Amino acid sequence: MNTLSSRDGTTIAYDEQGEGPALILVDGALTVHSSGSGSELAKLLAPHFTVFGFDRRGRGESGDTLPYAVDREIDDIEALIDRAGGPAFLYGHSSGGPLAMRAAIRLGQGQQDRPVRGPLQQRPWRAGVLEPVPRTAEAGPGRTPPGRRGGPVPAVRRHAR
Repeated sequence: MNTLSSRDGTTIAYDEQGEGPALILVDGALTVHSSGSGSELAKLLAPHFTVFGFDRRGRGESGDTLPYAVDREIDDIEALIDRAGGPAFLYGHSSGGPLAMRAAIRLGQGQQDRPVRGPLQQRPWRAGVLEPVPRTAEAGPGRTPPGRRGGPVPAVRRHAR
């Protein structure tokens, strides 16, 4: 695995494979990318994306700096986006889903050229193909895209096969 330094100096271990738009896999709290299912997913996505998988801070080959804060994990994602050359899609699994959403919110605020392209969804009838989820604003004033409950924050969703 490769390493980079996050904003607070913590070493974050990551791997990179594939070619195409950048996609960062954000694993759940109890998963280590280097030994979890993330590496299998990365192999499936690599023909379509440049996939960045990483060990979240305090796990696997990544370091840790106390005290823990969600914002530090978002700093780690931001460092990966910078390494990818920005912008990037985020795909969160389990507790990585809410972390990816919080990262999209924080890193996308007040920036015209947003570093986060948006969450992805997996359509059950097209297993293995990820597509951007339209934001409410893109669906038109007062309209919510099909399959969405509405609101200003796009959701990271993973549909069962």
